[in-house]
Amino acid sequence: MGQGKTRYWRDIRPGETFETAAITLSTEDILEFAADFDPQPYHLDNGAAAASIFGGLCASGWHVCAVMMRLLTDTFVAARIDLLGSSGVGALRWRKPVFAGDALSSTITVSECLAPVDKSEFGRIVCAVDVSNQQGDSVITLTTTLLIGGGSREAGSDG
Repeated sequence: MGQGKTRYWRDIRPGETFETAAITLSTEDILEFAADFDPQPYHLDNGAAAASIFGGLCASGWHVCAVMMRLLTDTFVAARIDLLGSSGVGALRWRKPVFAGDALSSTITVSECLAPVDKSEFGRIVCAVDVSNQQGDSVITLTTTLLIGGGSREAGSDG
């Protein structure tokens, strides 16, 4: 975990941007995820994939979303943000297929910070997320509302 104090919803500002590390997908990664969760032919079979609109074996969009979640979580943990969960995802768009060897990274931009409601201990931040490949091409975009702690659960534990 990163150095410094835990960051809560009130410590985050609209316009703040987070850049993630990258994760490179292998053929094995694509095949394994597809076999378990999205067994469509263009995710599992080179011949079917070559004949598809994608022109080759490509990752499931849901696989790319899972990679995005890993990148976001790792980045927020390193930044010591008290990430509690998410209330949802909106405006999800698959922009470009992802192939074996693609290195995916994300830019996460905070657009809104919302105070707690109904005496809850957490605030919400609305973020725009852009996942790009190694050429800088956007492969998925989405918005997400993240639940961020308010600090009362860990009173006195910052350090």
